[in-house]
Amino acid sequence: MKKIRKEYGVVAALFMALTMLFSSAALAGSYGKQKVVYHINYDNPKQQAGALRNVQNHINAVGKENLDFKVVMHGKGLTLLLEPDAAANTKLKVGNATEKQQATISNLKDQGVTFSVCANTLKGKKVKLDDLFDVTEGDIVPSGVAELSKLQQEGYTYIKP
Repeated sequence: MKKIRKEYGVVAALFMALTMLFSSAALAGSYGKQKVVYHINYDNPKQQAGALRNVQNHINAVGKENLDFKVVMHGKGLTLLLEPDAAANTKLKVGNATEKQQATISNLKDQGVTFSVCANTLKGKKVKLDDLFDVTEGDIVPSGVAELSKLQQEGYTYIKP
């Protein structure tokens, strides 16, 4: 009788270990595929850094392979990519693209995050492409707010961190 109880104990322990293993794997992939757009239109550097931490936390939770991830900036949000020395030549008060922010942005881009910049803001705030960190013509959208609307129509989840 003792032998049977011992065997059941071993089987029960093995079953529990396998259940924990498979439930952990299931939890990691429980979010599925996501399309998401983060909206940045403010120039507070701490708030912008927090938004980028949210982006990284989102990637960590869902997995870069499960994400189509975009960040859309307009208005004061362009300060996220504006080189600090270039701010004086624009109608924006600050440039928040410090070396630390640039490293964070580069890391996010390496994980598949795209950063879109509003052409209306570039023109209205007198910002040149050369004033921005790692921005090309392909990153420019005609209108930041119109881009946000278009992406939502395409099924992207809108997040304003």
